[in-house]
Amino acid sequence: MIRTLKAFNLKGKNILIRVDFNVPLDGERVSNSFRIKAALPTINTCLEGGAAVVLMSHLGRPDGDVDPSLSLISVGEELAGLMEMPIKFSNDCVSNDAIDTSISLKSGEVHLLENLRFHDGEKTNDYSFASRLARHGQIYINDAFGTAHRAHASNVGVVSQFKHAGIGWLMDKEINFLDRLMKKPQRPLTLILGGAKIGSKLGLIHKFIETADQIIIGGGMAFTFLKARGKEVGGSLVDDTMVTTAKNILNKARMSQVQLYLPEDVICGESVNDKNSKGPFKINEIPKELMGLDIGPQTLSKFNNIISQSGTVVWNGPMGVFEKNAYAKGTRDLGIHLANCVENGLRVIVGGGDTSAATEKYGLSQLMTHVSTGGGASLELLSGNQLPALSALEI
Repeated sequence: MIRTLKAFNLKGKNILIRVDFNVPLDGERVSNSFRIKAALPTINTCLEGGAAVVLMSHLGRPDGDVDPSLSLISVGEELAGLMEMPIKFSNDCVSNDAIDTSISLKSGEVHLLENLRFHDGEKTNDYSFASRLARHGQIYINDAFGTAHRAHASNVGVVSQFKHAGIGWLMDKEINFLDRLMKKPQRPLTLILGGAKIGSKLGLIHKFIETADQIIIGGGMAFTFLKARGKEVGGSLVDDTMVTTAKNILNKARMSQVQLYLPEDVICGESVNDKNSKGPFKINEIPKELMGLDIGPQTLSKFNNIISQSGTVVWNGPMGVFEKNAYAKGTRDLGIHLANCVENGLRVIVGGGDTSAATEKYGLSQLMTHVSTGGGASLELLSGNQLPALSALEI
């Protein structure tokens, strides 16, 4: 059993909350506040319960070095604007000054600590680093679903230092929603996979071959599967080390009677920076000097028809290089179709990472059934694997 916020008497306590404020920055400004907004219900519950709040998070990958471009100062400013209140900020997460600031907090105040990953001890789950972090609060709450698949000091090592520890509303919502989905999906159940790398999604693919009715594969990874089927893909991205694995997945899907769909046509460019898209080209007709960078109109229509006949869709990974306008149509229009189908009863779960960024970019997040805040964590959970941060909180 894992305790939630409602298990604790919050009044007069300092609540140390591990949040996931790993948000994109445009210079010194937060360009997407989705993850910050997602943490607000937990923060507000603590404040309304008469507590003071200490927030800790990482940002980017500074690898134990202080990198001013990855400071959480900008995040603190964004949070202050969203909450319409001042936020205290410490420029180190375990300094004596930072700990003193936390100890002296009054009920209703919020203290944000500097980037956890400015210290090596965070990623190595160092005991002394975790012990210093624990001095910030009397109750520990983990609300960072996006890092729940990592065994770090702030979400695993710190737990043993607290008598009272549990999860926040965001974490509770994520694990319950995804757990319910896997136990009793509304069928047909369709998995949509995209993005470039097959390796990170192998567990998810194998799990869904056992549970899904159909699997759609787009994005860069599709070309490795197409090559495994003996197709010519021109200059498109292919992971030659994964072709045999892709063949095995195709065979396993066929034996399990799971329909697996791949692109039939694609939009191409000379590189991801080519602003002048070419095509569509049928698979097997892609020129050698071009690479597939988005799904084509025939593929989009076919994928949308499959979606329309589904009961539940799990979407993890874009259909193309959506960050570039020339190759965004497949991801955008597929997302719009999913959102329209939700109005007719389809359940759509967006699996974090780039997919969440895409739905946010096109104003679709609020129209989906559920948008996960964690890419890697949602992949692990949907694949049936244990999350270290949750295991640490089991009582």
